Amino acid sequence: MTARAQPQFALRPYLPQDAEALADIFRASIEELTEDDYSPEQQRAWASAADDGEKFAARLGGNLTLIATLEGTPVGFITLKDNRSIELLYVHPAVARHGVGGLLLEAVEKLAAARGAAQLVVDASDTAREFFARRGFVPEQRNSVFVGDEWLTSTTMKKRLKQGSAP
Repeated sequence: MTARAQPQFALRPYLPQDAEALADIFRASIEELTEDDYSPEQQRAWASAADDGEKFAARLGGNLTLIATLEGTPVGFITLKDNRSIELLYVHPAVARHGVGGLLLEAVEKLAAARGAAQLVVDASDTAREFFARRGFVPEQRNSVFVGDEWLTSTTMKKRLKQGSAP
């Protein structure tokens, strides 16, 4: 019998040349991981946010964006806006439920706390709501937003941070 090691994920900051790979992760995550909660039309409307490559890259570059890698290849990412709001958290379906999302979220929580943030806020998709709840985020309100020609639902969730956490 051969033992197989757990994958070793690493974190690094976003670089402009990462935009296309992260757009691919964004689309794949939506298309393959949200089908139980959103219709194909809703998924297409949601994923279309990455169709304008320059706009998507500007969104990534305009926030603190961390990338999880496996053997140097991006497999997930998270963005933090204004040191208080998680704007994007997406993981490639091939590594979903292997700790990538938790690794990214933990890193952002520590960075935000070290920079003085008292809490983090996220508008969690219906698919991600349980993920955030298991990590201490509390639901505050339900939301409906019109994207393309579709209504998408999410839940605004908040988490108090421990002050003085080192990154």
